[in-house]
Amino acid sequence: MIQLIRTNSDNLDFTALVKLLDTDLAIRDGADHAFYAQYNTTNKIRFVLVAYQDEQPVGCGAIKEMAMDTMEVKRMFVTPELRGKGIASAILAELEKWASEMSYAVCVLETGKRQPEAISLYLRNGYRITENYGQYIGMENSVCFRKELQ
Repeated sequence: MIQLIRTNSDNLDFTALVKLLDTDLAIRDGADHAFYAQYNTTNKIRFVLVAYQDEQPVGCGAIKEMAMDTMEVKRMFVTPELRGKGIASAILAELEKWASEMSYAVCVLETGKRQPEAISLYLRNGYRITENYGQYIGMENSVCFRKELQ
């Protein structure tokens, strides 16, 4: 059974999972990695989720305010051996619930074209592709998504 814990970016399990995520992204993003990495710092993120299975950290995600009514989903990751078991969808649903509880109406996010499993995850969970926003405008490898929250 998966347990989701609300925390912040000071959480050591979150920090360890993000290191694994960054290692994976460095391989996938290749030459683009340095550009993306500058926008993926994790210091002072107030809204972080860590997923645990048998008391072991197995996944994470975060949200941060992008506009008065919009949260941006960041740092989504599930350990490779546990992918395909619904953990990422559970993290995403809890992040959306958290955003709704704080009266945010929209979640947006960016992922890379070299992350087809992430693209599938977001489409399965009701996100729709939208125009690239902010620093991702004009980035060939970026795919941006948007979802109106209930």
